[in-house]
Amino acid sequence: MRKTALFPHFDWKIVTITVISTLLLMVDYYHRLTPLKAYDRILLYLVVPLLVILFVFRESPAEYGFRLGDWKIGLALTLGAVGILTPILWLLLHGDTSMRSYYSPLLDGSMPLPLYTFLELFGWEFIFRGWLLFGYERKFGPEALWLQAVPFALAHISKPEIETLSTILGGFAFGWVAWKTRSFLYPFLIHWYIFTLVVLLAGGFFG
Repeated sequence: MRKTALFPHFDWKIVTITVISTLLLMVDYYHRLTPLKAYDRILLYLVVPLLVILFVFRESPAEYGFRLGDWKIGLALTLGAVGILTPILWLLLHGDTSMRSYYSPLLDGSMPLPLYTFLELFGWEFIFRGWLLFGYERKFGPEALWLQAVPFALAHISKPEIETLSTILGGFAFGWVAWKTRSFLYPFLIHWYIFTLVVLLAGGFFG
């Protein structure tokens, strides 16, 4: 009978990525580190992973999707997503009161909306569609597309139900765009557009 080792062999980078990303999500949920939550998310989801990549892994951030990538495919996918999602979001926001009540207050923030949504999502997209996706891809291959989508979906719990239910497939789709272009920038652009449009529609900006 084959003996089982007391502790299995782990890929230390996979362990590091998994543990740190989980802790960062928890810190974000429980604590306010700066005067604005959007600043927290730049610090937690962009700065911390980049520091780990540079000084612990001793690698280039480009290996984790922090690059322009295939901009032609990226631009085509971004424009295609905008064209498809705009009417869907319009119908959704006109038919779901929970989305309107949750997002409409953001329209009255002290910071210009496009800047606020940029700060909210830039690090957010990097940790999921950059650090987790490309970090996991080395070990698990294309299954990384699903693996990064799971914490992404769980991080939406407490948001409107219809949005949360969509995030496992939405997270996969964002991951696929990053995987196809080798860059997290294009899912960020799509997500940035979605978030900004949702707030505008929820707040009645277009009447």
